[in-house]
Amino acid sequence: MKILVTGGAGFIGSNVVDAYIDQGHEVAVVDNLYSGKWENINPEATFYLMDIRADEFMKVLEKEKPDVINHHAAQISVPASVEDPRFDTSVNVQGFVNLLECARAADIKKIIFISSGGAIYGEAREYPTTEKYPPQPLSPYAIAKAVSEDYLAFYNHQYGLNYTVLRYANVYGPRQIPHGEAGVVAIFMDRLLNHEPCTLFHFEDEPEGMIRDYVYVGDIVKANIKALEAGDGMAFNIGTGIETRTRRLFDEIYRAVASKRSIPSELSVPESKSARGGDLTRSCLNVELARKVLGWEPETDLETGLEKTLAWRLSQ
Repeated sequence: MKILVTGGAGFIGSNVVDAYIDQGHEVAVVDNLYSGKWENINPEATFYLMDIRADEFMKVLEKEKPDVINHHAAQISVPASVEDPRFDTSVNVQGFVNLLECARAADIKKIIFISSGGAIYGEAREYPTTEKYPPQPLSPYAIAKAVSEDYLAFYNHQYGLNYTVLRYANVYGPRQIPHGEAGVVAIFMDRLLNHEPCTLFHFEDEPEGMIRDYVYVGDIVKANIKALEAGDGMAFNIGTGIETRTRRLFDEIYRAVASKRSIPSELSVPESKSARGGDLTRSCLNVELARKVLGWEPETDLETGLEKTLAWRLSQ
């Protein structure tokens, strides 16, 4: 199969590219390297240094003629979307509509769209949250993801463009940068390795921090493989269904790093700050639909995933 991955030089996208190539697929990558990195680009992939908002994107589709577009390119930070909603909308909505228009014109068979289960549901009353819960986004980032899903439904209805939506929980793992929804894992590891204090953001009545669903990137990759052949016209939560408070996450990371490096004891307690704009008190996903329809389920527990992530960071 011929697959084009946007954002294929980024943290998650590059891991997906590697897996697709290992599966024997032919892969092209489009990335402007705003948050992606040269070193993440698989040498077996055809690479285009390009923004998804560019008019030239159509030329890439005409040349490569992919069967599937896997869309990982995005402005990835919730706080950044609050600070600059114009830029977030430009990339995450206008950029995606440009992609859809080009895909329609090029007769692309399917779009795999990366949405956000970690943000799109807002302060959900159903918990863990299923796909049936109506999106109630509380940040420009989440609003853009919800609107993009609506655009997909329109293009499917109007033009027959097939799609599968993957709503990620908070993803962590090798190649993660200290930004985005789950960047806290990379931030904590980097700061501890550099003997710098960490910060725990929290709401006033929750000093142990917010609740999140952390899923390892290796499990995310498997969902992207499943989505090539299954899940047409559907959206799927991709997480673990396990809630983790930020303080517990920090403690797990501190223990892992301290087992490999000497760390000043005063860094074992993170500094405390109030939650930022766009932060949610809790988020945890029900993934039963992905188990049933995609045949996917999370396989990596938090301790194992953090050990793998730390091993990668220490190797760099």
